[in-house]
Amino acid sequence: MKTRRVAQYGLLIALALVLSYVESLVPAFFAVPGVKLGLTNLVVMVALYRMGDRDAIIINLLRILLVSMTFGNAFSLMYAAAGGLLSGAVMILLKRTGKFKMLTVSIAGGIAHNVGQILIAMVLLGTWRVSYYLLILWWSGLAAGFAIGILSAQVVRRLPESLFKDGAQR
Repeated sequence: MKTRRVAQYGLLIALALVLSYVESLVPAFFAVPGVKLGLTNLVVMVALYRMGDRDAIIINLLRILLVSMTFGNAFSLMYAAAGGLLSGAVMILLKRTGKFKMLTVSIAGGIAHNVGQILIAMVLLGTWRVSYYLLILWWSGLAAGFAIGILSAQVVRRLPESLFKDGAQR
């Protein structure tokens, strides 16, 4: 891996850690557990649209691992991994079709993240009854995905492609 790519990974992962910390300072919205803005998804979206699928997956996995080790525990790692992997897969598939704008990709990613978390909760708790919570998380995923999609589109539009020239738009 080239030095430039390693530096890009480092910068994006560091940004994800900072955004995760900032998000941890914000109280839970409407006092609903599990509802977050998903600020770190901004980093994943930038990686996806400026570096490529493979790079976005690697950055997402490293972000999940480091954030869980820094601010969480084994359970938060499982929930973050389930949500992050499903979200990443959905975003990559939608982007690859070429039929969806970044906003739609982000919204679908936000919703998929919450679906992944509910699925892992069902497995860990051994009951399907937590699925009632999906309606609340579906709406929060839609809202967060919308906000992050708008922000991501602006950031990607303003970042010069030359910053990512060895892997732009793969």
